[in-house]
Amino acid sequence: MVLVNLAHICSHLQNASKARLATTSVVFTRLNLAILLGLQDQGFISSVTRGNNAGPDTKYIPTTQENIATRRLWLGLKYYDNEPVLSKMGLVSKPTKRVWMGVQGLNNLAKGKEHDYVKPLQPGECMFLSSDKGLFEIREAVERQIGGQLLCRVR
Repeated sequence: MVLVNLAHICSHLQNASKARLATTSVVFTRLNLAILLGLQDQGFISSVTRGNNAGPDTKYIPTTQENIATRRLWLGLKYYDNEPVLSKMGLVSKPTKRVWMGVQGLNNLAKGKEHDYVKPLQPGECMFLSSDKGLFEIREAVERQIGGQLLCRVR
């Protein structure tokens, strides 16, 4: 179920970028928050703000059981030379075929070499993986010597 929701996020962000939206919102989950903060760190989106269906919060509102259904993450999308910075985002692991990779395989992908059937990273591209220690971009996972399940790649 997690990968199905992540697939929706990937397609939503691609479509919002192609439609030239300044801001968009996605469902608030811990996985979505971690991936979006990773995208912000990598420079693909400009901001991540908590909010509700009406818009971003102007002051802090804690997430409780009563308001969790209406909580959203509001994103500021980036453009450079009138082109979206985030042009393509897609899953690596599918709900029916999950892809797990060790440190050596991740190292090969980061260096631009194909490993198994996963295509290597291109310049300006990043890939996120989930491990028991959290969510990482693969270059950071190689640095920390951590393997895990490949989630999505962003270009």
